Amino acid sequence: MEPQSVAGLVAARAAALGFYSPYYFLRQLPLERQQELFGTGAAARWGSRQGEETYAPPTAGGPVHWLWQQLPWDSAHFGTPMVRLFTGLFGAAMTPEELTRAAVALRAHLAEQHGAFYAFGLVPAEDGQLLQALTAAGWRLVETRLTFYRDHLADFDFPASAVRAAASAEAAHIGRIAAAARNPYDRFHADPWFGPARADAYLARYAENTVSAGLAATVLVPNEPALPVDSFLAISDLSADAAALGTRLSRVLLTAVGPANRGWHLKLVAETLRRARKHGHGAVLMTTQATNHAVFRTAEKLGFRLGATSHALACDSP
Repeated sequence: MEPQSVAGLVAARAAALGFYSPYYFLRQLPLERQQELFGTGAAARWGSRQGEETYAPPTAGGPVHWLWQQLPWDSAHFGTPMVRLFTGLFGAAMTPEELTRAAVALRAHLAEQHGAFYAFGLVPAEDGQLLQALTAAGWRLVETRLTFYRDHLADFDFPASAVRAAASAEAAHIGRIAAAARNPYDRFHADPWFGPARADAYLARYAENTVSAGLAATVLVPNEPALPVDSFLAISDLSADAAALGTRLSRVLLTAVGPANRGWHLKLVAETLRRARKHGHGAVLMTTQATNHAVFRTAEKLGFRLGATSHALACDSP
């Protein structure tokens, strides 16, 4: 994108774009730096990285720029072009009707460009104007996400549990645990486009890759005598983001608990906090669905606080 053509639109969307930072609720991190990395700065730089594209449909109510990214791995895995919408840029005078028409035009453009396609986006709850336009244009709500965070880790105190890092030879077993512990409310299982079998297979592959392909910094599993491994928790240390923000962070990437390890979600999350404290992390993040009451109980027991709410929307070929 030409910087001169979008500078005004980026500025008009600055308040909403501030919530696109995955860490905006961590008040110890400068908001200006977060905007530069994940909000207005990311929007202004859009198109500078491979796979980033822009579409500006003709509109009567002023310019609209849709920003999205092609997902090569996902496209190959599902055999369908997969794209992730970042956001839309538009001026303050944009009407709901015109923005909806621009969203309809985006869907038509993706169909013309790819034929069959699947698109999704994560939109902060604070960006109501965009949420309303996308849903009016036929994007469906597939998940509402809550992000919890636990900082002040020096104060963390909870009984220790015996855990270890999953071995590379256990990758397939970790995948089977993820597939068996089906969550009907996650983005893949809640979206009929995938279907249960395909959603199970994707989560199994993703879980395997946290062990075998370096998607996670480590994967914790129980380490008690005579207890089978029927649960895991994959951790990302968010290394690139943390370095850019001048801090240390970690996030719960994926967790699953089978019936043989009942009660281990609490223990694994507690050990994640203990690990973060040992490594000097400023906070641990954990995202779940707004329907996952069991995770709420874990969060409450371990001192997490609610940081952000977002909505996963999706659409596919008309």
